Amino acid sequence: MFRERLQAELREFAVLAAYLFVCFTALAAFKAAILRAYGVSFAPWVFAAVKAMLCAKFLLIGRMFGLGDGLTRTYPLIISTLFRAFAFLVVLIFLTVIEEIIMGHLRGESATGSLADFGGGTLWQVITTGVIMLLILIPWFAFRALGEVIGDETLVRLFFEPRRRK
Repeated sequence: MFRERLQAELREFAVLAAYLFVCFTALAAFKAAILRAYGVSFAPWVFAAVKAMLCAKFLLIGRMFGLGDGLTRTYPLIISTLFRAFAFLVVLIFLTVIEEIIMGHLRGESATGSLADFGGGTLWQVITTGVIMLLILIPWFAFRALGEVIGDETLVRLFFEPRRRK
């Protein structure tokens, strides 16, 4: 029982981390291309991998504690999906702020100084980063919500097994 549960959790972690890594890498490549046009070198590929694993772990821990489950049973899937995505966005923002403060402390910066570049440093960059993260979370939680309704095995089979012709 424990072994199966651990395998399922590790599999979900790997899938979520891979999904986030692809998303974060695409964003990092886009940012690198823009900055390269202005002569700035930027290549945070390792950062994308580490951030994907941290975010995946935070998302799974939040789910383990039932975060966002309040609307899952009675409302349409779109409402519960959006609710969970927003709830987890708030968690990720909160944990990212804590991470920035801790990293700033390790660099000898004050909490205010370490948050000066949070989300890019300007209000518009923070808002844009939040919206992009929300757009990344919505498909994930939509996929999870659908799996809860029709079963994870059925969902995986629908996406990954060849369809039979009629």
